[in-house]
Amino acid sequence: MHDPGFHGVFPYLVSPIDADGSVKEPTLRRLVRHLIAQGVHGLTPLGSTGEVAYLSRRQRREIVRIVVEEAAGRVPVVPGVESASTRGAIEEALAYRELGADGIVLILSSYFPLRETDAAQYFKEVAAAVDCPVIVYNNPRFTGVDLTVGLLEQLAAVDNIRYLKDATGNTGRLLSVTNRLGGRLKVFAASAHIPLFVMMLGGVGWMAGPACIVPRQSVELYDLCRAGRWQEAMDLQRRLWPVNELFQKYLLAAAVKAALELQGFDVGDPLPPQPRLDVAAREEIEAALRAVGAL
Repeated sequence: MHDPGFHGVFPYLVSPIDADGSVKEPTLRRLVRHLIAQGVHGLTPLGSTGEVAYLSRRQRREIVRIVVEEAAGRVPVVPGVESASTRGAIEEALAYRELGADGIVLILSSYFPLRETDAAQYFKEVAAAVDCPVIVYNNPRFTGVDLTVGLLEQLAAVDNIRYLKDATGNTGRLLSVTNRLGGRLKVFAASAHIPLFVMMLGGVGWMAGPACIVPRQSVELYDLCRAGRWQEAMDLQRRLWPVNELFQKYLLAAAVKAALELQGFDVGDPLPPQPRLDVAAREEIEAALRAVGAL
């Protein structure tokens, strides 16, 4: 299996959906073109920002098809595979590979409590079913499953499990991962609020919803980190911080969709029962975007 060496800024794409449930294909294609033109290093549809838990199987596959087609090999496309069942995850992963995805972000959503051995088996079985790099996702707040350092050590022994996307914000744990697993499991931050610190710990980039709306600034931050220009990187992250504060204050998908609408992308409302942001919230987002040159 060839590992293309994923790195850099991978925006989580929103899922533009019409009121009748159809994917807004022209909008999604335009967003993909825009992000690539801004210099992002990859694209991740079907994440939390993409409201993956609210999408049907048909919608998920249609989104992957459109993003892969529009990216046309210019950057890797690594969709999220989210399921509570091993069989369901394998079916989705195989379908995305057939559509041309370059890798998968593997998410385990637990309805019933699972033992660590059960979680490990899920990731191992899905990884064994696909011939592409696998990024395992740790976000216990949303999924109900916490991937411990010991569990990650087991998963790092699987040939095509090459990356960890971590949303805990626990930099101490990430230092343990990088110390113990070194190059066996490369780390992506899964949020926009600590990318600088993850890069300082040896991470390879970040996958984040706000990168959809500040792509140029996100790429600039990554380049500063790669160059070891840490003070300049810190100054830039500080300037971007008010944007990230708003995306922690409001529902993530609703906030990113509101921001993209302000930037001229007809992405539609968040999927019900999520509410559309009110006027006051949208005004807050607009002010933050103007302050960082994103409008």
